[in-house]
Amino acid sequence: MNMALRTGTPADLPAALQLIQELAVYEKAGDQVEVTVEELERDGFGPDKVFDFFVAEADGEVVGIALYYTKYSTWKGKCLFLEDIVVRESFRGKGLGSLLFEAVIRESKKRQVRRMEWQVLDWNTPAIRFYEKYHSNLDPEWINGKLVYDQLQNFES
Repeated sequence: MNMALRTGTPADLPAALQLIQELAVYEKAGDQVEVTVEELERDGFGPDKVFDFFVAEADGEVVGIALYYTKYSTWKGKCLFLEDIVVRESFRGKGLGSLLFEAVIRESKKRQVRRMEWQVLDWNTPAIRFYEKYHSNLDPEWINGKLVYDQLQNFES
């Protein structure tokens, strides 16, 4: 198998969305993906770009992505947030996840961020073991908060 890593392009977005949907199913949230290829293109390549991504290929087929963006910590300054690493299920265990994760680490170094962050579900043992191989700090103290689209739209001050 020929494996390659590269920066994602607009032509990769349909395959990226398929991987995002596959991840949602794995995380028991298959019905929650709302983003479209058009939104991904606008948000990843438009004038107000908010994310970047790497693509892992196997024999020329996109089989993995790592999507990340810059965030800002009031305590640390510029940080890089890894939103998701997704590798097609039939290609897991072949080193593509490491290829993607290490590419994001190198990007973090290049951007000279003070911290690289990500989240992992507490039941996702394979992912937790993967991150532990890198001696990652997996912090059980923080609780994630969010307001979803409908809550934002219905907010009245």
